[in-house]
Amino acid sequence: MTLPRAYEDQLVERAKGDADAFGELYDHYFGQIYRFVYSRLRDQDAAEDVTSEVFFKALRAIHRYRPSGHPFSAWLYQISVNAIADHYRAKRPESDLDAAVAVATPGAPLDERVAQRDEAARVWAAIDSLPPQQRTAMTLKLGEDLKLAQIGTIMGKSEGAVKLLIHRGMLGVRQRLGIVAGGETPHANTAPSSRETP
Repeated sequence: MTLPRAYEDQLVERAKGDADAFGELYDHYFGQIYRFVYSRLRDQDAAEDVTSEVFFKALRAIHRYRPSGHPFSAWLYQISVNAIADHYRAKRPESDLDAAVAVATPGAPLDERVAQRDEAARVWAAIDSLPPQQRTAMTLKLGEDLKLAQIGTIMGKSEGAVKLLIHRGMLGVRQRLGIVAGGETPHANTAPSSRETP
C-alpha cells in the first residue's frame, strides 16, 4: 500500500533533512520491501541484511531523489532489485547440500530437489543478467507475482510497456538458458534441414 502521493512527496522532501521523516518512510515500506527481497532470496537472514542495505542506500541517496509522478516505493524496488543482484554476485556457490535441499519441494527425491534448486538458480541468474528495466519487470512479475498495472505503477510505465518488457525479458531468459521455441534446448548438428519434410 502506498501513501497518498502529495503526503508522500512532502514526507520524502522532509526526509532529506529529518531522520524522523525518513523513519516514517522506513516504517511504512519496510514490510513491503522485505517481502519482495525474501521472495527472491528465500533466506531470512540474507533478506534482512539486503533489506537493511536497501534502506541504507536509500538514506544515503535520498537527497538525489526527485518525485517523478511515481510512488516512492518504485525507487525502493529498483534499489532492491540491484541489491539482490549484488547479493547473488557476491555470494559464493553453496556447497552445503542441506541448504540446497531446504528450498526445494519437500517430499520429492533428493536428486530431484537438488535439480529443481539448481534450475531455479539458473533461471534467476538469467533474469539478473537482463537489462535493468527488463530485470525489474520480470522480478516484480515472477518474484512478487504483481499484476501488470501494479508493475506499471511501480516502474512508471503503461501496462503495454510492462508487457513488452516482460516479453523481451522472457526471450532474453530463454536465449541465456539456450531454450528455443517449444521448450527444447538446441543440440549441435541436430537442426532439421530446410529441405526436409515433416
